[in-house]
Amino acid sequence: MALIIVLLVCFFTLMIGVGIYSRAKATDVEGFVLGGRGVGPWLTAFAFGTSYFSAVIFVGYAGQFGWNFGMSATWAGLGNAFIGSLLAWNILGRRTRIMTQHLDAKTMPDFFGKRFDSTPLKVIASIIVFVFLIPYTASLYNGLSSLFGLVFNIPYWVVILIMAVLTGIYVVVGGYMATAINDFIQGIIMLFGISAVIYAVVHNNGGLLVASQKLAEIEGNAGWKGAYSSFFGPDPLALLFVVILTSLGTWGLPQMVGKFYAIKSEKDIHKGTVISTVFAIVVAGGCYFLGGFGRLYADSPNIKWNPVKEGVPLFDSIVPAMLSTLPTVLIAIVIVLVLSASMSTLSSLVLTSSSTFTLDVIKPLSKKEMTEKKQVAIMRFFIIFFITVSAVIAVFKDANPNVTFIAQMMGVSWGALAGAFLAPFLYGLYSKKISKASVYVCYVWGCGLAIAQMIISLGQVDVSGWGTVLSYIFKSSINSGVVAMVGGLIIVPIVSLFTKKPSEEKLNELFACYDEKVLVKQKDALEEAE
Repeated sequence: MALIIVLLVCFFTLMIGVGIYSRAKATDVEGFVLGGRGVGPWLTAFAFGTSYFSAVIFVGYAGQFGWNFGMSATWAGLGNAFIGSLLAWNILGRRTRIMTQHLDAKTMPDFFGKRFDSTPLKVIASIIVFVFLIPYTASLYNGLSSLFGLVFNIPYWVVILIMAVLTGIYVVVGGYMATAINDFIQGIIMLFGISAVIYAVVHNNGGLLVASQKLAEIEGNAGWKGAYSSFFGPDPLALLFVVILTSLGTWGLPQMVGKFYAIKSEKDIHKGTVISTVFAIVVAGGCYFLGGFGRLYADSPNIKWNPVKEGVPLFDSIVPAMLSTLPTVLIAIVIVLVLSASMSTLSSLVLTSSSTFTLDVIKPLSKKEMTEKKQVAIMRFFIIFFITVSAVIAVFKDANPNVTFIAQMMGVSWGALAGAFLAPFLYGLYSKKISKASVYVCYVWGCGLAIAQMIISLGQVDVSGWGTVLSYIFKSSINSGVVAMVGGLIIVPIVSLFTKKPSEEKLNELFACYDEKVLVKQKDALEEAE
């Protein structure tokens, strides 16, 4: 117990110290929101990774997908690494940095407004971010209750309060740079923590071979032995949907894409790609691989069972049950790991929400000219506001365990944001043929599906009689989210074929940024054919 307290005190002191150290970079809007667009590859890559993987991944998703798919859940982690990180950096990174600097866009809604020359597009995108990031933020606290219950006999609201206050302090004081530096520190903790926990859990089960053999003997819900140790698991199609949502979905999340706005140089993007991918392989691949052994702990007294669905555990309790057998030192590391993962994602989300709402809604609507100092002050206020709201929702959920929709809202929010933004953002970077009308249609499409899914989930509507296709789409927020994203990629170019495009002159001006000549060292220059 003493060791855990010492580690936590050191961790929290370091976080606040970084916030104070970074305050000099947070005096103007660009410094506060983007770190002055001068952030190096290591900080950017770790900021990308730690924003991606929160306690929801380590505790919630690892437990849920590991229980449902067994060892094949590792594919979700590898998808996160190669689609959500490697491809995202290669396809989006360079063009995002160049065009957002050319447009002087500081947020994703700001990009839409300037790219498609439409203030309404910007404002609507800001509202979508505001509405769907709040439940997303509140869901970050899921899983902390079970984990802290292993060692601390303190009310859960105290845990939430500590996490919220400390995150708020360093983000408010130091802005993006404080977030990026702390993300780097938190990422190092996550890398070592995940590796140590995997080794310990596998070792406790007799090694990898023995643990896999034990898992192969379990029939579970699949109804046949070997399902949870097989290559693609008991339900390959459902697993594919998980991979697509959690991997491709990052391409449309404003808090993820925003990391490319701030990176310093072209060379840093190449370095960041490698670092981010390796980080994701270890952390995401490790989390889902660990969760794959969850069914070996089905008899553990620490696993809590769903009172409504017989034979189904409360997924947030699976990973803590796996950890309960570990030595105190490792439990201490895990607690710091999970707090690191949650605080890094929380800081990224509230900074994104506050900057978007301030720059893209309040500033345009303000009748008076807003100074840089005033804009930063308003953003700081909204950071406190968003953190407070998320904490209140999390405390409410804990006090009312029958309320399950908050946990479900993570998937709904992910699907809404990615469904609304992924296609317009991707096509907006690459194509001159995308119309303003297609972006509006994609907003309606992505948010419409998410709202329909939310109503079905909250109302516990039986969709089994809706036909094969519709019943599968609305079976879960994962399925509807995937359909929203993939559908958007089809809808945007089709609608653009039949709707008005911006003027050729305007488009040429926008895309001229990709053709600008830059000076590089001779050794870095490409040879040109004579």
